[in-house]
Amino acid sequence: MPHLFEFLIIAGIALALFGPKTLQSLARNAGKTAGEAKNAKDKFMSHVPADDISKLHETLNKVPTNPSQAVQMLMSSGEKKETVSASKPEVKSPESKAAPVKES
Repeated sequence: MPHLFEFLIIAGIALALFGPKTLQSLARNAGKTAGEAKNAKDKFMSHVPADDISKLHETLNKVPTNPSQAVQMLMSSGEKKETVSASKPEVKSPESKAAPVKES
């Protein structure tokens, strides 16, 4: 239970710095803010369709959260492009088939 001990030390320091009335006011305001955030989340969730939320969730899971994930994503997308370009035959444009024009 080292976390409880650390919390008590932090609470004691905060009480010494701010005093009991200010600390009570800070706690009350933090509680009100948390309640307002919950209400805003609930209001948002009621207006947005569930399938849009699931699409957003899938998109956010694809976003890299650290540099190593970003590198892996870039490398895997590069490999996909190489395999796609290797599997497609090269198509020449009609301009490249035409004989070169000689100037006199």
